[in-house]
Amino acid sequence: MRNWLVISALVVALDLYSKHLIQGVFAYGDHLTVNNFFDLVRYHNTGAAFSFLANAGGWQKLFFSGVSSIAITVIIYLLNKHAKQKLFCVGLALVLGGAIGNLYDRLTLGYVVDFLYFHYENFYWPAFNVADSAICVGVALLFLDGFIKPQNVDSTN
Repeated sequence: MRNWLVISALVVALDLYSKHLIQGVFAYGDHLTVNNFFDLVRYHNTGAAFSFLANAGGWQKLFFSGVSSIAITVIIYLLNKHAKQKLFCVGLALVLGGAIGNLYDRLTLGYVVDFLYFHYENFYWPAFNVADSAICVGVALLFLDGFIKPQNVDSTN
């Protein structure tokens, strides 16, 4: 299980360090065009993914913190129970690291720092961060694991 927790810890460290760098250089709302499809920004997200419930009045901080705490507990249990299932555990470890990184922001700042901003012509993807990226990649790996894992099929059906 230690290997999976190391992956999670690396995600947390990279996430918090990258957010620290952005907070040190950018003021809230600052925007730096890097190329024709990517900008660095500093936005604060008080909601969940893609600013879901960001303007809900404040209760969402406690709600999303609680959901994250429950998810962290369940993921640690699953990592321990299924430690030999490599793809499954890599996916869980990435989700765990991302959840911890964003939970840390929520508890210490009251919002999550987002700074990666991709766009194409007039289409702009919502800003996100390293933790969000790890969660998305982790979930994709969990889906992949579900599709390639041999299923126990009852031949009497």
